Amino acid sequence: MKEKIIEKKLVKAVKEAGGIAPKLICPGFDGMPDRIVLLPGGRMGFIEVKVPGKAPRPLQEARHRMLRMLGYRVYVLDRAEQIIQILEDIANG
Repeated sequence: MKEKIIEKKLVKAVKEAGGIAPKLICPGFDGMPDRIVLLPGGRMGFIEVKVPGKAPRPLQEARHRMLRMLGYRVYVLDRAEQIIQILEDIANG
């Protein structure tokens, strides 16, 4: 499955859960996750979308570590089947 298809499914599922999943664009700060998921109740998480089986690049992994050290949840999504579990994890904080 293509990354773009997985990303569209994520955005749709977030919307159905009452949230939003804006594309995260950070000029001058490469390696940030693709989407920020904002759910009701002030719950949020960062999502890196990949094609199945592909790992994040080293710079992306470094950004993920940085965000986690700051206390944020960061997920790598490479299969549409992961979406429900990731959203439940974010929602349950």
